[in-house]
Amino acid sequence: MEIKIKYFADITPIDFIEGNKSDWIDLRSAEDVTLKAGEFKLIKLGVGMKLPDGYEAHVVPRSSTFKNFGIIQANSMGVIDETYCGDDDQWRFPAIALRDTVIHKDDRICQFRIMAHQPPINFVKVDKLESQNRGGFGSTGKK
Repeated sequence: MEIKIKYFADITPIDFIEGNKSDWIDLRSAEDVTLKAGEFKLIKLGVGMKLPDGYEAHVVPRSSTFKNFGIIQANSMGVIDETYCGDDDQWRFPAIALRDTVIHKDDRICQFRIMAHQPPINFVKVDKLESQNRGGFGSTGKK
């Protein structure tokens, strides 16, 4: 798959490394950011892309984002569809700081992957699902 990418800042180019530990691709802050606990900022990621028709990008924090920077993603997961592809459509990370923090330009703060759109679904109403109950949330135990 080939995807057109525009860089809005002088950051390390992103790359997909086949056979790497994960198929998620890291994204970096395109700016220096200082946040106080409780502050919100849309952090520029320095890239925009023209995704193929029928595809979207799922953007989430890296596993170390909170540990390293004390930020969480405001919307839990971002979805960027193929229509967000204008010449000024720079990707951003909606961050909420839970402690005072500094993020430097080129720090890896989130990751994304490209996914096909969900196929059309036809919901069929039934009176019974005819499967065994699992027992509710947290029913499988701690260990």
